[in-house]
Amino acid sequence: MRPQGLEVADIFRHLGPSYRRDHAEHLSRGQRRVMSAIELCRTAALGGHVEQCDACGHQRVAFNSCRNRHCPKCQSLTRTQWLDDRRAELLPVEYFHVVFTLPQEVAAIAYQNKALVYDMLFRASAQTLRTIAADPKHLGAEIGFISILHTWGQNLLHHPHLHCVVPGGGVSPDDHRWVACRPGFFLPVRVLSRLFRRLFLAELRQAHADGALRFFNDLAPLQEAAAFARHLAPAARAEWVVYAKAVVAD
Repeated sequence: MRPQGLEVADIFRHLGPSYRRDHAEHLSRGQRRVMSAIELCRTAALGGHVEQCDACGHQRVAFNSCRNRHCPKCQSLTRTQWLDDRRAELLPVEYFHVVFTLPQEVAAIAYQNKALVYDMLFRASAQTLRTIAADPKHLGAEIGFISILHTWGQNLLHHPHLHCVVPGGGVSPDDHRWVACRPGFFLPVRVLSRLFRRLFLAELRQAHADGALRFFNDLAPLQEAAAFARHLAPAARAEWVVYAKAVVAD
């Protein structure tokens, strides 16, 4: 029986064609495939199969699923299992949600150099968290965390950012005690933001100097060092967005 209420698939079926038309220049082939998979999931378009109860022999015909990892219907069981596994690992402490976001100038470069720039994002954010947390002026402890990359925003446009789930404290330098942060406050976001900006841009500039970055179409001029420096200048002056907030337990 079809679940009651509105589903993501219903929204995609109703508004997907107009959205794809209005945002044709920004949607990637992969994003289009995901939307199509969700729209067709568990419909006659994907065919069907017969399910039979081992106990009573009752049969029913069910439509096939799309099995796309982004589909909320196909991945609900996997998501639930993953959440249960993570809950089993939780410490009895306050947790925080920290988000590191790349500015527009860097996001454009990331779109054409995904693997390289996303690796930088993981490294720079991890080093930032560990460095500031280890500083006795802030926490003075070795911390651990889970980092998850998101490359799309809520509007399905390219928007690379990293979500980190961090316990509110860490292990002391002598490994003998737990050092807790202040209730409701983890680390100062402005300090995190500025160190993250410095570490990331240093690595990005080194990658350009090493010839590791590739540029195409409108970004092709960035192969030249002077043009690359001009492109990054606004990002080097801006405050990068770093968000940190206590996680509300479910």
